Amino acid sequence: MDRFTSMQIFIAAVEEGSFAAAARRFQLSPAMAGKHVSAIESELNVRLLQRSTRRLSMTDAGQRYYVRCKAILEAMEEANREASDIQTTPRGLLRIAAPVAFGAMHLGQIVSRYLGQFPQVTLDVVLDDKYADLLENRIDVAIRVGRLDDPLLVTRRLAPCRMMLCASPAYLQRQGTPETPEDLSRAPRLAFSQAVSTGDWTVYDIQGRPHTIEGACRMTANNIQLLLEAALAGTGIAYGPSFVFGEHIKQGRLITLLPAYRTTELTLQAVYPSAIRIPSKVRSFVDFIAEALGDAPL
Repeated sequence: MDRFTSMQIFIAAVEEGSFAAAARRFQLSPAMAGKHVSAIESELNVRLLQRSTRRLSMTDAGQRYYVRCKAILEAMEEANREASDIQTTPRGLLRIAAPVAFGAMHLGQIVSRYLGQFPQVTLDVVLDDKYADLLENRIDVAIRVGRLDDPLLVTRRLAPCRMMLCASPAYLQRQGTPETPEDLSRAPRLAFSQAVSTGDWTVYDIQGRPHTIEGACRMTANNIQLLLEAALAGTGIAYGPSFVFGEHIKQGRLITLLPAYRTTELTLQAVYPSAIRIPSKVRSFVDFIAEALGDAPL
């Protein structure tokens, strides 16, 4: 007998509670369904199911075998799906969530090129700095920054980014350039109120020792772009991701502070709910943005 068919019938018998119900699923006789399971038991020399006139129940060995069989058949289904997806055109509505600043500053051109390549996909992009529940909010894929510990989400690394301490030349000319983390603790800080990653306002010296910058904030905001504008205007010291502040530092509009200290490195990632039956629209977008960013530091 075909082993994969026998495994499928065994799983069906467990889930349906009888050989008769499992047989109907595969258009077999109940006796033939029972023979498939008996063949497995005979080969393994172990009882998998306890039979009664009313219902089947699993033995301890049967329960462990059921879990293994489910995993094997799901992996086989995923392999078949990946093969068939090569010929499948991405289509339908794709809902994307991303941080506000990253979406506004970096995502526009990427999604425009994606839509040009996949004309049968439509996009609904949600920009929010709070981590939304993907299933509850029907999000297909989210772009997130930081360390993620949710085991229910599949992640794909896109690009590294680094937190940056900076201030405008006008501010430094007026207030002086801080030399130590203690100097910054006395400075007017511009802080992002929605930070979710570890290492907020923490720098590391050459020995790797952490120094947390504390003290009162001159201004907090739930939008990092507002803090960027305040920093450019000379209001105070800003601390935020390189994909927000990096270009202004390159252009000299902002100056990096404490260059002898290392700041926290974060990772930009794409996350989605499941590794099984990933829609081609999700797979195509994740592949597209990964290639577009090219794993270059942001």
